[in-house]
Amino acid sequence: MKEKYIKIENLSVSEILLNFVNNELLPGTNIDSNKFWNSFEKAVHELVPKNKELLKTRDQMQKKIDKWHIDNKGKEFNSEIYENFLKEIGYLVKEGEKFSIETKNVDAEISNIAGPQLVVPVMNARYSLNAANSRWGSLYNALYGTDVISESNGAERGKKYNYIRGEKVIKYARDFLDTSVPLINGSWKDIPEIPKVENNQLNLKLKNNNQFIGYNIKSNHLSSLLFKNNNLHIDVLFDPNQTRGGLKDKASIYDVILESAITSIMDHEDSVAAVDAKDKVHGYRNWLGLMKGDLKYEGEKNTGNKPFTFTRKLNSDREYISSNGNKIKLHGRALMLNRNVGHLMTNPSIKLEDGSEIPEGIMDAFITTAAAIHDFKNKKNSKTQSFYIVKPKMHGPDEVAFTNLIFEKVEETLNLKKHTIKIGIMDEERRTTVNLKECIRAVKNRVVFINTGFLDRTGDEMHTSMEAGPMIKKGDMKSSKWISAYENNNVDVGLACGFSGIAQIGKGMWAAPDKMADMMSQKINHPKSGANCAWVPSPTAATLHALHYHQVNVFSIHKKLKNRAVAKISDILTIPTADRPNWSIEEINRELENNAQGILGYVVRWIDQGVGCSKVPDINNVGLMEDRATLRISSQHITNWLHHGICSKDQVLKTMKKMAEIVDKQNIKDPNLKGYSSYKRMSDDYEKSIAFKAACDLVFKGKVQPSGYTEPLLHKRRLEKKSNH
Repeated sequence: MKEKYIKIENLSVSEILLNFVNNELLPGTNIDSNKFWNSFEKAVHELVPKNKELLKTRDQMQKKIDKWHIDNKGKEFNSEIYENFLKEIGYLVKEGEKFSIETKNVDAEISNIAGPQLVVPVMNARYSLNAANSRWGSLYNALYGTDVISESNGAERGKKYNYIRGEKVIKYARDFLDTSVPLINGSWKDIPEIPKVENNQLNLKLKNNNQFIGYNIKSNHLSSLLFKNNNLHIDVLFDPNQTRGGLKDKASIYDVILESAITSIMDHEDSVAAVDAKDKVHGYRNWLGLMKGDLKYEGEKNTGNKPFTFTRKLNSDREYISSNGNKIKLHGRALMLNRNVGHLMTNPSIKLEDGSEIPEGIMDAFITTAAAIHDFKNKKNSKTQSFYIVKPKMHGPDEVAFTNLIFEKVEETLNLKKHTIKIGIMDEERRTTVNLKECIRAVKNRVVFINTGFLDRTGDEMHTSMEAGPMIKKGDMKSSKWISAYENNNVDVGLACGFSGIAQIGKGMWAAPDKMADMMSQKINHPKSGANCAWVPSPTAATLHALHYHQVNVFSIHKKLKNRAVAKISDILTIPTADRPNWSIEEINRELENNAQGILGYVVRWIDQGVGCSKVPDINNVGLMEDRATLRISSQHITNWLHHGICSKDQVLKTMKKMAEIVDKQNIKDPNLKGYSSYKRMSDDYEKSIAFKAACDLVFKGKVQPSGYTEPLLHKRRLEKKSNH
């Protein structure tokens, strides 16, 4: 059905969006709808020309960089000459004087608590509620249900409770308590009975009595002991009538609840497929429900017996009696941030007088902030009446300054105090990385977050340096010189700008939600590197990753890292090209197949199902969390190899068709795939499969896509798919 538009001043607004704003979003905010639209219209017409100019600058710089590499082809690379060239074209700006950020009214979850950060698509109400509620998670469940506990020696996972596995879980949890809340003498394993609290004094002798925060009593028995370690709470639950699969615990401990996802990003960007007003309003409505506190999800579960329905809603706060006898209340939900869209994309929800679409990021800023006003009344999310927007895909200080201007216009329109809106800077584009200090300076009064994103950053690296030569294999990127310098630089600059104790320094996603044992051995490197938050793909992963923040005091790490030698710009600008690519046909085909399978597995769900993020099986049938960032790196890698003759177009097309058959088989067997019963196989008719054509577009047209982004082609093909229904 054709979209209906309503004329407002010089804007044409989708009736779907207009009704949502006027009837759902603004009521209760004391903002008149007419005044909102008039102010919005004026702001849009001031901001749009600036937005276009910044995108034009991106294109002009990319052409100059391409020309430089072409002109210097065959010459030995000279980093000093290259850096001077980047300075001449304004890509690399002069660094200013030392400064510290001045952000005020920051919630403790960002400023003082180091812990996991969960990122979920806001269009999925169930995922969003799960993410918000993952502030607290069961350690017993997280251990029992994952490969962190080995299945060896009779400890297999199965439909029935495994006593041997249960004992391993209990031992793991007791070991954790011994290291995180140690007793003066003995071990948590040896506690013979339920502890007692008399006159608010705990009869367990702790090495550090300050760790005891509070407790709860139920039926004249201690039901809960609350501790704190590295600013994270640990809630040990007791019940003499509860058992784990029939196992009787002599201390009657039946679970250990950990403060897990301290913050959660509700994402309107890389993990969603929102191409029109209907899609956008769906995401906005879920965000509004989170801010009002009334979002609900009703679903059905089938545990092998009779299916049952369930309702999911936001958790309440947690209440305890403090160690001095007073009542205390702890936040029951993760602090929710909102990732808006970047500066590139437009959306047909609103059109300008010339018929062009509004920049989506501008629209996101106004509408998501208006929704947050509902939270300012009840303070269920932010206790400081701040609203946190994570802004992705900004290229350099001018674009960050433009985002600051957008936020100023939003605050003026919505009658909010200046700097109410806080910004998280995604350090995922090379021009932002090499100018990070000046990017932060542009928002020094509202910045609360910088975060590295390996995948998008690698995609931009490959596209920016497309003409420099063939890139190394995708799997070798993480061990290349520029990556370690990039990761260190983010921490170095954040600490130099005074982030510690005010703002987050973040690290990227663990993409394999089924490989928690590997995550536990590897992801501890994030807090060790100075990251006071790092991304996880699920509530279970958040609970497990929280263990790392009990082992590592990140704020102590900050003090040590302030004295190290800072990362060099020359190392960051080291281009990851292969010096003498002499890969065999087998190696090239293997790399192509791996990339093609990842592209097709993600794109077919995006185009046909409208699923922007899901666990997609890789070439080895290992489920990986895929979003547009993973798609960008895979498509740009094949594009680069094509451009430099490492492979041919026919070879790539043959590979794409081969892998489409494999993806079809994987998806038909996947009961979790939305709409799987009507799954349309790409391999039945490649010419008629819009999804297959979209995947090919990303590779064969990848060189001319702005910054190598996948959104323009995906949106075009998704709209085509929707119009065919």
